[in-house]
Amino acid sequence: MTASVIAERTTWQPDARAVTRDASIDTMRGIAILMVIAIHSLQQPLGTPWGIAVDAVLRPCVPIFLFASGFLTARSGRVALAKRFQTALIPYTIAFIAAYIYMAAHNPAMDHRITTTAARYVLAYVFVYYYVFVYLGCTVMLWLALRLAGTGDSQRRSERLAVILLLAIIVGLIVGSYIDPLLDRFRASPSFVQEVRLRDLPFWFCFVALGMLVGTRHSLSWLENSRMLLAGATLALFAIYAAVRVMVIGDAADYDSIAFFGYSALLCLLLLTMQIRLPGLASLGSGSYFLYLGHIFVVMALRDHSSLRQFGPVIDFIATYSIAVIVSVGALTALRTLAPPRVARWLGA
Repeated sequence: MTASVIAERTTWQPDARAVTRDASIDTMRGIAILMVIAIHSLQQPLGTPWGIAVDAVLRPCVPIFLFASGFLTARSGRVALAKRFQTALIPYTIAFIAAYIYMAAHNPAMDHRITTTAARYVLAYVFVYYYVFVYLGCTVMLWLALRLAGTGDSQRRSERLAVILLLAIIVGLIVGSYIDPLLDRFRASPSFVQEVRLRDLPFWFCFVALGMLVGTRHSLSWLENSRMLLAGATLALFAIYAAVRVMVIGDAADYDSIAFFGYSALLCLLLLTMQIRLPGLASLGSGSYFLYLGHIFVVMALRDHSSLRQFGPVIDFIATYSIAVIVSVGALTALRTLAPPRVARWLGA
């Protein structure tokens, strides 16, 4: 979500440096952040097949961000590790403090011990901020992949990097398939298993690696010429993923499953080949980190202080989603208009 921006070009140059934003990638991110807000606006738990199906449509939001990060890294040719950590952690820390205050105000019995608070920060146990450390973990893994690829002849380096990324995808899918049976063998609680799967870095890195592999190609014509095939395959794999979840077939997890990877990976490729450039969505995409950190305050306030649930899941979803988008986007616009650039950066805008 906070990857370095790049010049709009199709030729991979390992030593290129970022000079402009890529409107099509920012549009993808804009779509993804709207999907994130929609997921969190759904009434939980998902008790109906239609609710699960809608949730399934939206779940590739995190893979889109990770895929975009890998793709942009391939085009820039480097990982500015310290800068990425700074860009991610400063806004997260500010949001964490605000979320902590909100949680404390709504829970007088909240544990405020230093060790507990530190654990909440490191594990992102406030609202839905687990993605921050998923992103940072994948960034470190991407940096390591580039280091392992070495330096020297660009052709050999590219070949080594491709092998490393392919191996990473294979390992990630294997880990995603067996981490929960392994934890079950040790009689871990379902909640603990869920937390581990949300932070399954080898699996999440599959999407970064896929984006990196695609980004290292000199041209995207091989994908653009197969849009219809990709669209059909994406629809088919969505149907499989949704059916697995609705009918609870095998590994029916929201994330961290082979079915989820198949649908999400193809959707990422399809969106990339479509090269959509919509200024409004691109603007949301460039400020997606602020929207990610901020929208949940609106959703939580509506959950805690409104009676929308009494109108049923459909009305509740539509109202919550609409209000969250309007307020979050309005806040982003106001921040960009009124706040100094440094303050806007500190808040992820």
